[in-house]
Amino acid sequence: MSFTVLVPARLASTRLPGKPLADIAGLPMVVRVAQRAAASGAARVVVAADDDRILYACARHGVQAVLTRQDHPSGSDRLAEACTLLGLDGEDIVVNVQGDEPLIDPALVRHCAELLAARTDCVMATAAHAITDLADYTSPHVVKVLLDAAQRALIFSRAPLPWWRDGHAQGISALPPQPAPLRHIGLYAYRAAFLRGFPTLPPAPLEQCESLEQLRVLWHGHRIAVHLAAQAPGAGVDTPEDLARVRAWFEKTPVAPEP
Repeated sequence: MSFTVLVPARLASTRLPGKPLADIAGLPMVVRVAQRAAASGAARVVVAADDDRILYACARHGVQAVLTRQDHPSGSDRLAEACTLLGLDGEDIVVNVQGDEPLIDPALVRHCAELLAARTDCVMATAAHAITDLADYTSPHVVKVLLDAAQRALIFSRAPLPWWRDGHAQGISALPPQPAPLRHIGLYAYRAAFLRGFPTLPPAPLEQCESLEQLRVLWHGHRIAVHLAAQAPGAGVDTPEDLARVRAWFEKTPVAPEP
């Protein structure tokens, strides 16, 4: 099968200014992300940038990039414009890999694309993995997802889900035994036609309450297939501490040289 990876990259960042261009073992972070995404077997990987400096950095290292508007309210809006700029067909599969995920698992990217290709009942595919840590289960910073019998998303929430009525009667001291709680992984596959139309869907009240954009899809009656990963992917980069951790990983891990 053929699919395209789009990497939204925005230069402005409140916690880590200039994040897409942060150096990781001699290469800008956005280039590292594109290289990992390319290892998924994607037909092409394109960075959707909001600044000429990102385009220049990508061009220097042989990564395709397009310039999008700076005023997009979300990464999905930026990708929708990129779909139009690239002339993608409505049935083309597009995988959104965030520009701050230099440790993304290439196999996970491909699994999401393959899942969407197989699930004609769904407009999107995403991924999740089992939660094994109680702190993750209770944290509002960890997004949970519940699935139906066909492994489609029923709901996404920052709340502890599922709620174990009997086990949590005296407070949360253990994970629910069945169904196992799942942590959502922020990786998405779309059909290009749906992605282009997504920004025209009115925001959902639940989306605004939880600050989770994917809830807009469910609110409007669409379905999202969910791939269950065996383990959590490498964490993304949001803070200087995250960047230091990723740099240390690349220092210890052999990386193939640039072609």
